[in-house]
Amino acid sequence: MRKSQPLIYVTLILGIALSAFPLYWLFVVATRSNDVVGDWPPPLVPGPNLAENIGRLLDAESANFLLGMMNSAFSSIVVTVAVVFFSSLAGFAFAKLKFRGRNGLLLVILATMMIPVQMGIIPLYMIMVELGWQNRMEAIIVPALVSAFGVFLMRQYAERAVPDELIEAARVDGCSTFRVFWTVVLPALRPGAAVLGLFTFMGTWNEFLWPLAVLETDNPTVQFSLSQLSTAYYTDYTLMFTGALIATVPLLLVFIAFGRQIIGGIMEGAVKA
Repeated sequence: MRKSQPLIYVTLILGIALSAFPLYWLFVVATRSNDVVGDWPPPLVPGPNLAENIGRLLDAESANFLLGMMNSAFSSIVVTVAVVFFSSLAGFAFAKLKFRGRNGLLLVILATMMIPVQMGIIPLYMIMVELGWQNRMEAIIVPALVSAFGVFLMRQYAERAVPDELIEAARVDGCSTFRVFWTVVLPALRPGAAVLGLFTFMGTWNEFLWPLAVLETDNPTVQFSLSQLSTAYYTDYTLMFTGALIATVPLLLVFIAFGRQIIGGIMEGAVKA
């Protein structure tokens, strides 16, 4: 073990460097002017143009980047809270409550995960047209409020993390089913909910195809805004990299805020496995 430690550290350092270098390169280009993008060797030191590039990004009327950030932040927070709550509630029901058709309903939910998302865009778009939700945030938020993957994940976590004896003790004390979920089950599901919340926030924040189909340029999400920075005749890479850099910051903040819960949930699952 002692002889293998240097190799382990070298491997870990190499992995960290390979993972972090694209983010660092993103930052370097965002602080430079567009004429250095094709230079060889490429610049590896940040430049002085970050503030200027951010100003140009916010002034780009075609992208409407600030509104895209606000729309993505609002939709991601709402969808994350809804998915975590409903998935935890459904996971508790499938794992700990006995009712007729439980396994059949769970199979139906799992079967929906086999259908590619792209196949549902046209019928879903037709529903949005009938509801009058074109170019509105309801079209982004409402279809994503429930996640089949979230239900399955929380069902598996609740099966192992919540003892049946704890639920029975709460029922003896006179707790209703919802109160058992709220006061006993939900705190025990916190690590798994943190993992699900991170995945959901990242997925909603990075969603591109559906917002592109249902929204317009005057009411975009952040990924839709980034796509508007590139044209058929000229691509300002520094502007695109600046937008990508700013769009990455909320994801890093969320990971920093919930990193301990996420790592705790992964380690707890590994120990129980």
